Amino acid sequence: MALAATAVHAANPILVLNSLDASISVIDPATWKEVKRIPTGKEPHHLYLTPDSKSVIVANATGDSLTFVDPKTAEVQRVIQGISDPYHLRFSPDMKWFVTAANRLNHIDIYRWDGQEPKLAKRIATGKTPSHLWIDSKSTTIYSTMQDSDELVAIDIATQTLKWRTKTGQMPADLYGSPDDKFVFIALTGSDGVQVFDVSGAEPRLVNTIKTDKGAHAFRATGDGRHLFVSNRVANTISKLDMVSQKVVDRYPGPSGPDCMDVSPDGRYIYLSSRWAGKMSVIDTVERKVVNQVKVGKSPHGIWVLDHAPR
Repeated sequence: MALAATAVHAANPILVLNSLDASISVIDPATWKEVKRIPTGKEPHHLYLTPDSKSVIVANATGDSLTFVDPKTAEVQRVIQGISDPYHLRFSPDMKWFVTAANRLNHIDIYRWDGQEPKLAKRIATGKTPSHLWIDSKSTTIYSTMQDSDELVAIDIATQTLKWRTKTGQMPADLYGSPDDKFVFIALTGSDGVQVFDVSGAEPRLVNTIKTDKGAHAFRATGDGRHLFVSNRVANTISKLDMVSQKVVDRYPGPSGPDCMDVSPDGRYIYLSSRWAGKMSVIDTVERKVVNQVKVGKSPHGIWVLDHAPR
């Protein structure tokens, strides 16, 4: 399948994490070919850009390590060992804290970040299976879903203690905070929608449940500050969600177990990990169709590119 000549795609390589191969597939967006494959630690699931934009950190969950990769050249820069089960990861917006969720070990680690090395400040026991992380824009609160106990927890960064926990729907996975920090959107992989919690008060309050499709799993901002893409892993679709009206406003195909996504600089194309097919899929949101697929490794999960729509 050929992409339109007018397509605005990334200039830098697209990185796709192959969770069951312990590797990164490096995709050239000019040719739509895998140009190389980089070994990592065991089970790389998610990745995140460092505050200086010079490295992408790949979190190797069962490898207990972090692999730093140059986002422009796709060369490995260094590996840090001894990081306990880094399944999901995130920097606080003030760039002072690096946070990891230990999915199999049931804790969240808060590290101080000096620009070079993460130094463990606090380990917080959370309950069963912390999954995905979100940190508010003021760097005051860490939110995490609990995949197997069906909960959302909040951690106060100043005191590094649990603030509250609340029940959610089945198998909460990814989460996303509204720009004003008032709402947290939670994708329910064990159900068919997104729950919306008002977190502006002392206690969280469930205010809406938005039906998307079966297996709602991961979010990615579209780039306009208002809309989110939601991958529905069981239904093989992607929903477009309006954070203001809290409604689904569009829907696209998402083949073969859609998981993580990134978005082209102009917001038109979704780069998607099609987990069950071992492919990266490219979806045109204007034409509402899959326009390309690239074979990668086993169980592709996290996906990332330096050139992307605003988040």
